[in-house]
Amino acid sequence: MLVAAAVCPCPPLLVPEVAAGAAPELDAARDACTDALGVLAAARPGRLVVVGPVDGAGSETYPEGTAGSFRGFGVDLDVRLGAAEGADPRPRLPYALAVAAWLLERTRWSEAPVEGLGVGESSLPGLCADTGRDIAARDERVALLVMGDASACRTLKAPGYLDERAAPFDAEVARALGSADVAALTALDPGLAHELKASGRAPWQVLAGAAEGADLGGSLLYEDAPYGVGYIVAAWS
Repeated sequence: MLVAAAVCPCPPLLVPEVAAGAAPELDAARDACTDALGVLAAARPGRLVVVGPVDGAGSETYPEGTAGSFRGFGVDLDVRLGAAEGADPRPRLPYALAVAAWLLERTRWSEAPVEGLGVGESSLPGLCADTGRDIAARDERVALLVMGDASACRTLKAPGYLDERAAPFDAEVARALGSADVAALTALDPGLAHELKASGRAPWQVLAGAAEGADLGGSLLYEDAPYGVGYIVAAWS
């Protein structure tokens, strides 16, 4: 059963070494992520599953100890998902899960074993919900760390340029994540999310499936759109 969840954005800029001189601009988001991970730790889960977006419609699992790297951004920084020894040292975590691994290392996560799941950004809502249900059934006490960004179309300089639908979309997502509204997350339109470049849609719908029947409450810890991209942090417990 799902006992807690943390929802965090996944831009590599969240890592100060990648952001460099712009790092202070996301300090509030980093602090909120730390608070959300604290909620996970307080729930004392038996298993932590990290869910993040990947390209395509399929999914891929990443065992504890899988390596990731930010060298593609010109930064000599490697991470591991959890603390398993002897795992393949070659980086293969997608960036969303590498950011999650960095967050876990930053907060010195040691409360439960960790595994990763990459969910295709074009995965259909029903498949995402089924995936969430399967995750929740794996252990008596499961926690989720859900990575994903809202729209990338909030300003003229945003990666997806300005789209007037972006702000209302992000506001509804923030409301749903902040209130643990499973029905609203399940109802998110994958077509609209794709047009607005919202990478978090599929992971959020995995969360919705996992949370069915769990009776969790939500709290919105951060919502802003630096660089024209919606970043949302929430905690469910």
